[in-house]
Amino acid sequence: MADQFDLVVVGGGPGGYVAAIRAAQLKMKVALVERENLGGICLNWGCIPTKALLRASEINHLLHTLDAYGFAADNIRFDFQKVIKRSRAVAGQLSGGVKGLLKKNKVTVYDGHAKLAGPGKLAVTKDGKAVAELAAKNIILATGARARVLPGMEPDGKLIWSYREALVPDAMPKSLIVIGSGAIGSEFASFYLNMGAQVTLIEVMDRILPVEDAEISTFVQKSFAKQKMNVLTSAKIGKITKNGDSVTVSVEAGGKTQEITADRMISAVGIVGNVEELGLEGTKVKVERTHVVIDEMCRTGEPGVYAIGDLAGAPWLAHKASHEAIICVEHIAGMHPHPLEAMNVPGCTYCRPQVASVGLTEAKAKEAGHEVRVGRFPFIGNGKAIAMGEPEGLVKTVFDAKTGELLGAHMVGPEVTEMIQGYTIARTLETTEAELMHTIFPHPTVSEAMHEAVLDAYGRVIHI
Repeated sequence: MADQFDLVVVGGGPGGYVAAIRAAQLKMKVALVERENLGGICLNWGCIPTKALLRASEINHLLHTLDAYGFAADNIRFDFQKVIKRSRAVAGQLSGGVKGLLKKNKVTVYDGHAKLAGPGKLAVTKDGKAVAELAAKNIILATGARARVLPGMEPDGKLIWSYREALVPDAMPKSLIVIGSGAIGSEFASFYLNMGAQVTLIEVMDRILPVEDAEISTFVQKSFAKQKMNVLTSAKIGKITKNGDSVTVSVEAGGKTQEITADRMISAVGIVGNVEELGLEGTKVKVERTHVVIDEMCRTGEPGVYAIGDLAGAPWLAHKASHEAIICVEHIAGMHPHPLEAMNVPGCTYCRPQVASVGLTEAKAKEAGHEVRVGRFPFIGNGKAIAMGEPEGLVKTVFDAKTGELLGAHMVGPEVTEMIQGYTIARTLETTEAELMHTIFPHPTVSEAMHEAVLDAYGRVIHI
């Protein structure tokens, strides 16, 4: 007999485990199936461990700039394996925390791989052996995504890395090539650069961080160059050659072709959804470009089957997955949740300098037909940023000139990933420039730059 549940969630990442907990809160009998680690890629091999590594690289950078603060230290060094070990320990601690939360909420967890086995049914296996048969009126697929692999760039675990190998290398490379300058590529490039490696960042688009506002992308690229990172844009990648203990990439950029050799290479060229072996064949679940198609309530074409998170497409962010989980479960429970507003999903990149944004870029706002008012405020005019020794950066706001709607906000600089939520709340509340102008920001804080960028859009900026 199949084990009966109100809801079965397939995948224990930030979408899946949140869905399971919310369903349990709503008094559903819930099961969650996870084939690897609770917390998913984000917690175990993505968001969390990379931030632990980036924190270490920030400390290394600070130790090498102590003179600016009146300090001196000799023989500065680090134990790279201890840096990696701490990152893994942080991930392990949080994965254990997710296990505890699921137990607290009385969610039944199955260790294995789940596959649809008919309407309202799932077969769970582990290493080819049957674990359980589950039955539920509602099934949420939250199986996430994995790194895209391009021909000639296949990760081999030694010379060519995916994000997984980049998180747990045997040794610190002296030189590194990173293909792809999205959030993952830029973060790894920044980490290894600040740990002392020579880094070349290669992007086929005409600018790095191509989803960000062009002004912000340009700022980051100049900052990377100032830090001695070699950045190549509008690049065409040719032959990739593996040598004994190095890799050589032929690149055409800036009107010339060159061969770049480095100890290791990271391929960070996007992701693909984990749609295989889910039993979707014969169902009405539609898959486009490796992602499951859903409606505003996360429903697939198959009755009773839902999909959330990276499996269901962009934006590929943990907090988007968690929010979709809440929407999906509350819909199943007969509540009336608001659909996800993609333009209200903030994006954060934790390189140095940090990047954060929400809403439309200036270019996208104009393309959408808006007449815009744009405000800017540089951190060089912010007292707290100067006191911190982090005066490089800016805040940019984009408003509809007719209505005062905040269309978008874009930031680059110290701790902007902690500040973007202010603008995200403003967009959620449908705030106009008037409310933002009349909001009192504490002094001295870096967040004051957010206020000044609003004032600047309307000719009322004070400190520049």
